[in-house]
Amino acid sequence: MFNQLTKNIGKALDRLRGKGYITEADVNEAMREIRLALLEADVALPVVREFVGRIKEKAVGAEVLKSVSAAQMIVKIVHEELVEMLGGQIESFELNYPAPAVLMLLGLQGSGKTTSAAKLAYYLRKKHKKKILLASADTYRPAAQEQLEILAKQIDIDCLPIIRGQKPLEIAKRALQEAKLGGYDAMIFDTAGRLHTDQELMEEIKQLSELITPHENILVLDSMTGQDAVNVGKEFQQHVHISGVILTRMDGDARGGAALSMRAILQCPIRFAGMGEKIPEFEEFIPERAASRILDMGDVVSLVEKAADVIGEQEMEALSKKIQRGSFDMDDLLSQLRSINKMGSISNMIGMIPGLGKFKNMVPDEVAGHKAVNRQIVIISSMTLAERKNPDIINPSRKNRIAKGAGVHVHDVNRLLKQHAEMKKMVKKIGKMDAKQISRMGNKFGLSGK
Repeated sequence: MFNQLTKNIGKALDRLRGKGYITEADVNEAMREIRLALLEADVALPVVREFVGRIKEKAVGAEVLKSVSAAQMIVKIVHEELVEMLGGQIESFELNYPAPAVLMLLGLQGSGKTTSAAKLAYYLRKKHKKKILLASADTYRPAAQEQLEILAKQIDIDCLPIIRGQKPLEIAKRALQEAKLGGYDAMIFDTAGRLHTDQELMEEIKQLSELITPHENILVLDSMTGQDAVNVGKEFQQHVHISGVILTRMDGDARGGAALSMRAILQCPIRFAGMGEKIPEFEEFIPERAASRILDMGDVVSLVEKAADVIGEQEMEALSKKIQRGSFDMDDLLSQLRSINKMGSISNMIGMIPGLGKFKNMVPDEVAGHKAVNRQIVIISSMTLAERKNPDIINPSRKNRIAKGAGVHVHDVNRLLKQHAEMKKMVKKIGKMDAKQISRMGNKFGLSGK
């Protein structure tokens, strides 16, 4: 999402890093470029002025400019101010309310509200082990209630049965009663949207809010709409208290203005970010990690957490034992490739690695879009069980058969076999290491766990 912003701010800060001595004029020039970068990203002008003003005030202090590492200190200041702009040190989203906690989702049509309701339910069940009830009061958009019901079935979460002809207030009353009687930890209530904010929509939301007294009013906004998303937020904020925001389509090519302006203008945190169309592609929004991504400092913590979610504990333990034995066959490679696919696009993962964010757009579409990984999965799937266990038996005639079965060229099969051979060599080396050598290697890459 922040690709262009990362590139433009990176250029400004790189000029400072390249100087041995930094003057106030250098800082002013860098701030001018950062100001332009933020405006191009569609960040609200008052927010930009305040942001740049705070950085300049801190950066031109004598103790900073006279410092040996002035450039690093200015980068640190920019990072701190970005964190503050994005929401500061917000607490993790916890449902510390008497059951059932009521979460009401608000927003316009097309913002991804119904899908976000299902994503939030899935997240709360998986992350916090909560029993969730989904309910829809959108009686205006055709098949809106059916859409939520279908999504709920896909993720095996309860959804309030549809009764034709019921009005939103009747649905809300029935949903609240069902949540209480059914012993649910939380109810997620999807409200109707419009193509634009109007008095009828706001009046209905106020009535629903008075009836079910939600613990959280969560506004769902499409990050692709930029400053319009902020304006929509202001309209809703005038009628009901907004406790948090879900930004959808954060994986798109939005310029980032909505995310960077939201906290300052609405005075409420961005709670979650929709990172794709699939239900699991939904994550808690953590300002410090987002700021690090913008400055191309990476987000290794999120990458590790995502890997831990995708690769199960049993799978990790089994792989660990095979590595200790120095064993790594095609089935192991197949398992790793499938895990990569579940973690999201390769370009997104590259963006989480410090210093590589600027290269994420250079990844070919066929790689970023899983095509290369899927091709490798198909090639391995075309092998016999014996070939997977012992790739050394794959001769030219077997390669031809595998290539035809997978619908690829023989050189694609050769490339995969070479990749596996290199990985197997590495696994054998690790398998021969003693505990001290493995510990030293872990310390080298910051994996000591201390």
